[in-house]
Amino acid sequence: MDLHRVVVCVPTYNERDNLPDTARRLRAANPTVDLLVIDDASPDGTGKIADELADNDDHIHVLHRDSKSGLGTAYVAGFTWALEHGYTVIVEMDADGSHQPEQLPRLLAALAHADLVIGSRWIPGGEVSNWPRTRLLLSRGGNLYVRAALGMPLRDATAGYRAYRADVLRDRDLTGVSSQGYCFQVDLAWQAWRAGFRVT
Repeated sequence: MDLHRVVVCVPTYNERDNLPDTARRLRAANPTVDLLVIDDASPDGTGKIADELADNDDHIHVLHRDSKSGLGTAYVAGFTWALEHGYTVIVEMDADGSHQPEQLPRLLAALAHADLVIGSRWIPGGEVSNWPRTRLLLSRGGNLYVRAALGMPLRDATAGYRAYRADVLRDRDLTGVSSQGYCFQVDLAWQAWRAGFRVT
């Protein structure tokens, strides 16, 4: 697998204050990795900032969408673009700084023995910051429910920091994905696990 064909898909909507720093940190920590910003017509000018970043860095690309249509469809658009452009590894990452670009090499290294790597919060050494108790309970409870309902042996199926080998996404009919939010993350992990791909 050519790990130099890695693209990080970052959906944005009104992230003008976060995107420049996220892009800078990603490129500094992972100089051979590309960044695809998927902007949903942000009214705060995030798309224009993304274009300016791309103008100054050949590793940054921008996909403009006409309206805010949800996280799931943004990722599907980004995945489709990445597959069309021949990337072998496709990464999901948030623009708001909640996912650490400096941890990306650990996800990529784990792909040596997996097809989908999930950057989990709920492992030894993992943590979350500034979450209210209700959100913590929702995340923990939601993941317990997913494990019980689907029989999938993952403790953090809702996590959105993840790396896919391209074959995992190519195997799935992305045009048929309609789930959103946490359900989108669960859906893709479940489909990959059910199809026999290695998930860690």
